[in-house]
Amino acid sequence: MKLIIINGPNLNLLGKRENDIYGDETFNDFFERLQKKYPKVKLAQFQSNIEGELIDKIQETGYEYDGIILNAAAYTHTSVGIGDAVKAVTAPVVEVHISNTFSRETFRHVSYISPNARGIILGFGLQSYELALQSFIMDR
Repeated sequence: MKLIIINGPNLNLLGKRENDIYGDETFNDFFERLQKKYPKVKLAQFQSNIEGELIDKIQETGYEYDGIILNAAAYTHTSVGIGDAVKAVTAPVVEVHISNTFSRETFRHVSYISPNARGIILGFGLQSYELALQSFIMDR
């Protein structure tokens, strides 16, 4: 199985920013642990602060990978383009958020990704990514 985790803006700062919301572990450290725990899954990751690069990566991998785990971060709530890219590709997409977006600011209650995602996992910290990965494994 071939999966990619695509992370949006500011997620490169995990472990440094707002530790009360996002925790103190870097994404790279978490990703290495995930790879070791699931050696039979070919995992890749990509992060960008640029909306168009996220769309390009969804399009590039969305026909070759078995699934996409997508945390578009703030673009979740603003990007029709990312939502359209998710809709356009054949790979199933699981939308992930580290925090419970519904317990935060009202603007975070809207997602342009959710209507086209296979599922949504939020509020479990970095564990949200692993839950998404497990959903693909269970679906096999």
